[in-house]
Amino acid sequence: MTIAENLRGVRERIRAAALRAGRDPGEILLVGASKTVPPEGIREASAAGLADFGENRLQEARAKRAALEGLAATWHFIGGIQSRKAAEIARTFDFIHSVDRPSLARDLSRAASAAGRAPRVLLEIKLAAEPSKSGCRPEDAPELLREVLALPALDLCGLMAIPPETADPETARAGFRSLRGLRDRLATSGTPGAALRHLSMGMSGDFETAIEEGATIVRIGTAIFGPRAVA
Repeated sequence: MTIAENLRGVRERIRAAALRAGRDPGEILLVGASKTVPPEGIREASAAGLADFGENRLQEARAKRAALEGLAATWHFIGGIQSRKAAEIARTFDFIHSVDRPSLARDLSRAASAAGRAPRVLLEIKLAAEPSKSGCRPEDAPELLREVLALPALDLCGLMAIPPETADPETARAGFRSLRGLRDRLATSGTPGAALRHLSMGMSGDFETAIEEGATIVRIGTAIFGPRAVA
């Protein structure tokens, strides 16, 4: 199947999942997770109507964007961020999904302000004690939220999480429900609604379950681009 055919299939699955949950399919933003996808694959997806692309390695993204100069796209950074790379990420990406600590938020805000930018950011929440996963602990989220809201050059717009890896989408449901519950609790604390409007959760193996549990952004790679090349 071509990328365009895969994309049509994914969009139909998004639509069906949203309707099952009594939601408007138009409120779900599809981000193509394009890690290891060559520029020609991204260009093919763009020609088929995909406008948002997610990268999790700065060096790889830099090379691709140079090769795709002039492509109309919104770029999302969806990987963990080392402090030394924060400034370039703030200057380069439109969405940053992985803000997980106050010091990183301050670095991003400082660089974005100097560049005259205000990237949209999401707080990454760690749903389980997995050493390989980054993210803010749920109990620390209120303080991180307050810190980010006070910064001048970041547009806070929600939460992101990656649940523990599982072959069963139903097993991931509890994690998605947990993130939605955290968002709802934060919303009762007087946080502006716009700061919590997005839940970025769900990937190729579980995005339909994530949509049923309230996802507004899904990050889908393999189901669109095919099996991932070895990085």
